[in-house]
Amino acid sequence: MAPPPEETLIFDGECGFCTACVDWFRARSRKTVRVVPMQRINPEHFGLTLAQMEKEAWWISGAQNYAGHRAVSRALMACGAPWNIVGFVLDVIPFRWGAAIAYRWVARNRGRLPGVLPACQRNERERSD
Repeated sequence: MAPPPEETLIFDGECGFCTACVDWFRARSRKTVRVVPMQRINPEHFGLTLAQMEKEAWWISGAQNYAGHRAVSRALMACGAPWNIVGFVLDVIPFRWGAAIAYRWVARNRGRLPGVLPACQRNERERSD
């Protein structure tokens, strides 16, 4: 029996691109991580607001929360080689700065990326109005 997860990855379950990324992570993760769509949890349980969860992915680890590109970095570090190395590098300055820019671009454009669902495209249009 696997030990209960100590870490949680929160993502947008209505976004096909986000869901595809989570599926990729699940196939490669070497850690027991609870992976949940934001639509199925109470944000206050994790010390977050709904607005924070709608803006970016979250990696919750004990008392420490990592958002956006840092959540992606943590997820990659939970995977086997070479992805754990990539995750580590993306969390080191100056690479962290580039990862932040890339994450913001992907988050803004996720409704246009491969694998999107109609709900994600709707949310993208609503954010741009």
